[in-house]
Amino acid sequence: MPIKVVKNENHTLVKVLAERLDTSNAPDLKSELVVINNKGEKNIIVDLKECTYCDSSGLRAVLVANRLCEDAIGTFILCGLQPDVENLVRISMLHTVLLITKTVEEAEELLNKKENL
Repeated sequence: MPIKVVKNENHTLVKVLAERLDTSNAPDLKSELVVINNKGEKNIIVDLKECTYCDSSGLRAVLVANRLCEDAIGTFILCGLQPDVENLVRISMLHTVLLITKTVEEAEELLNKKENL
């Protein structure tokens, strides 16, 4: 699965470069997120800007990342949701559980505010 991982000072940014996040590639994303967390990262931003389709296995990968960050007393932020993906997140009521921003920049701003509290 095409993923770009960028390690920043206070977080790791994971850009999903695939158009679809589904049963064929969601396990790869989940593995990558577990590896990042195991390296000690507690703040993860996942950017789905390129992703126009997501199914339940994609959502599960996102929820795993959220739980890993919570367990590490960190922050997980999802950003760049395209209309169909955002619709699925809302139908699943995950917008009430997850931190979601429009852009990576907004997510980084939010993280910086939280880190400076």
